[in-house]
Amino acid sequence: LRLLPRQRYLRAERAEVSALERKRNVLCCLITRILKVEKQLHIDNLVFRVIDACQKGESGPGLQFLSFCCHSVDVLSCVLHLLNQGYLRRQEERPHVLEY
Repeated sequence: LRLLPRQRYLRAERAEVSALERKRNVLCCLITRILKVEKQLHIDNLVFRVIDACQKGESGPGLQFLSFCCHSVDVLSCVLHLLNQGYLRRQEERPHVLEY
């Protein structure tokens, strides 16, 4: 019995991780770009706009060619990440409204 070298698996895992990181970075950029323009937005509207931009390939300058499938869970995960990093905040009286 001969096992395949581990390097093949490591390369595949690294490629998957790299692809996920790129997707997360693009989503975070889209979220901040949309909120910079709008200043504040209901979280449902933000999710819809990000998903719509992903489907249309409107990822921003230099990334128009990048069109990928994203789900609301992906967007919400990035919103939570940006909230934890301090880039976004919720309104105290209306926690479903996000501000940049």
